[in-house]
Amino acid sequence: MARSDPLTLVCTLLLLLPPLTVAEAELVRSDKFPVVVSTWPFLEAVRAAWRAVDNGSSAVEAVVEGCSACEELRCDGTVGPGGSPNENGETMIDALVMDGVTMEVGAVAAMRYVKDGIRAANLVMKYSQHTLLAGEGASAFAISMGLPGPMNLSSPESVKKWSDWKENRCQPNFRKNVVPDNDCGPYKPNNGAMTVSGEKRTESCEMGKIEYRPPLVGPHNHDTISMAVIDKMGHIAVGTSTNGATFKIPGRVGDGPIVGSSAYADDEVGGCGATGDGDTMMRFLPWF
Repeated sequence: MARSDPLTLVCTLLLLLPPLTVAEAELVRSDKFPVVVSTWPFLEAVRAAWRAVDNGSSAVEAVVEGCSACEELRCDGTVGPGGSPNENGETMIDALVMDGVTMEVGAVAAMRYVKDGIRAANLVMKYSQHTLLAGEGASAFAISMGLPGPMNLSSPESVKKWSDWKENRCQPNFRKNVVPDNDCGPYKPNNGAMTVSGEKRTESCEMGKIEYRPPLVGPHNHDTISMAVIDKMGHIAVGTSTNGATFKIPGRVGDGPIVGSSAYADDEVGGCGATGDGDTMMRFLPWF
């Protein structure tokens, strides 16, 4: 599918094999592994993961290194600090890592003030019995475990993107069936509103005529790195990191930190990662 499709999925099934004998496993390990696969052409991230796994790191460690490289490079302006501002102009981070051996998962959602999303997710998996930490709690936990912070995650680019959006009367946005008191809110329910996804419409309200343009999911207002690694021992892990949808409503959490929505790993089956319209993907992918 094209990246601008309403639901863009890049799903990679890395391994689908019956259980192997010891001899078969050793043969596969020597001939087939390691393997590194990522959504989108985030080549530097793949190279970072490959260097790690080729030097003997575990699949989890390699996934963390690969996704961390993407965060540092701010892949597509939608991963790591400095990208994808929300309605308030703030950049937040969602991330997940899953170990296909132990089935353990660590994730952070709507994390502020800490730039290292995938490392924070890994710390949740290593140093807590929880799967997902969110918001201020995720930030506090990550900093207490040694990650740098607190810090401002905005960048000149994200601030300009947000300023331009504000000047455009905060359109398009992710609201529906609401009427703003001013161009950019606050909003209140409009029970008579009718919305048609993907089409322009004009709505009458107290402040006159306002043109609403529903947002289109595309390469510049969403994206996620979703990565899977099989290490030299044949073990698999997956990870994701993202800023989430551009101009999202503050507090929104997409598929990125949700196990089974953005990624999943199971040593006996394989691993899969996806990226696209997270609000839609969360409704369907866990079923698969």
